[in-house]
Amino acid sequence: MDFVDTSYLAAVTTAGYCARALVRGLPDSWRLRLGASVPERRPGWIWVQAVSVGELMLAEGILGRLREAGHRVHVTTGTAAGLKLLEQRLPGWDRGTGQITGGAFPLDDPCGLEPFLRQPPGAFIGLETEIWPNLLRSLAARGIPACIVNGRLTERSLARGRAWMARAASRLSLVAARDEASVRHFRQLGAPVVVLGGNLKADLAPPGPLHTGWAPLREAWAGDPVLVAGNTVEPEEELVLAAWSQARAARPGLRLVLAPRQPRRFQAAADLLLAKGLRFRRGSGSWPAGPEPWTATDILLLDTLGELAGAYREGTLALVGGGWAWRGGHNPLEPVRWGVPTLLGPGFENFQDLVAPLLEARLVKVATAETLAADVAAALAGAPLRPAAEGRPVPLPEGLAGALEKTWQFVSKIIPAPR
Repeated sequence: MDFVDTSYLAAVTTAGYCARALVRGLPDSWRLRLGASVPERRPGWIWVQAVSVGELMLAEGILGRLREAGHRVHVTTGTAAGLKLLEQRLPGWDRGTGQITGGAFPLDDPCGLEPFLRQPPGAFIGLETEIWPNLLRSLAARGIPACIVNGRLTERSLARGRAWMARAASRLSLVAARDEASVRHFRQLGAPVVVLGGNLKADLAPPGPLHTGWAPLREAWAGDPVLVAGNTVEPEEELVLAAWSQARAARPGLRLVLAPRQPRRFQAAADLLLAKGLRFRRGSGSWPAGPEPWTATDILLLDTLGELAGAYREGTLALVGGGWAWRGGHNPLEPVRWGVPTLLGPGFENFQDLVAPLLEARLVKVATAETLAADVAAALAGAPLRPAAEGRPVPLPEGLAGALEKTWQFVSKIIPAPR
């Protein structure tokens, strides 16, 4: 090892030692990672890492291909919210085969990695930007291939921890990047093999049916337009509520489904609704068996995980957050694929590859914070109550679909055959 490797190893070892000494005072996600381990696996198991909720949902297609090929897989994630979703989704991913397990991602120090390398994986697959220098060094030393799929790397990330990140990237066997900009950035970072795989978000399977508690809500709200605002970040809830209130002056029955992006902000959103004296129910609470309580409810605060994609199908109009309060944006395909008219903010930097063709096809519209209320009112005036009622997905613009097949063709060539 040279100075770059040694300096990182010293830093992460010190951090791991301090974390274990202070474990009781650490956040839940750190404590979970300190106890990370992998079930007993035969040689050649595949390690799939998805940092949190969004990346876990992206992993579904790759996990399906690995399962169908006969691989044994262990999926890891690094947040408490990710672990909660992982627990919910594992039975569906595994389908009773016993091939897919899941748990926390370890700290990137020798002590954290030891349980995972005791019976080393046959390959490592990370979603988006999972560049862990000590893990990749340890895998390379054992001749184990490591790849990143749906690779995303921004200019800002490119400059962060450049020496350590560049050394780690040089040890990747493959990067299947999601867009041309990420291809360029990974190559600049020093990844030796970078290909364009496309964005796996465009190939996500349609969401399953929502739980039975939604039936009384549908009955109560059947004759009313519904605005579904998803993945909002602070302070976008204030903006959405202002637009909803103004639109409601023209459409008195207008209902709202509000889904903040981060679970840690669910309570703050509830407090905001309480402070404004609005009639709402929380998705994490009890769901009435009959329609009467929903008739008296104007807002559903969707403070749950994994339901938003399905909830968009219940809407008359969708607002995709993340583009009014910051520059990143969020995935607009979830409402678009069901034909629901969709508005998003001008800050969609992280989804440029998706938004550009959707704008060209007139499947989304960009609204500024200043024009949002007027744009919501205009869109509602011309929209059917439930555009997704027929349940047939809308064809996406040419070039967006096919990312899963393309990515799998690249990945299947570097991972070992199942044992």
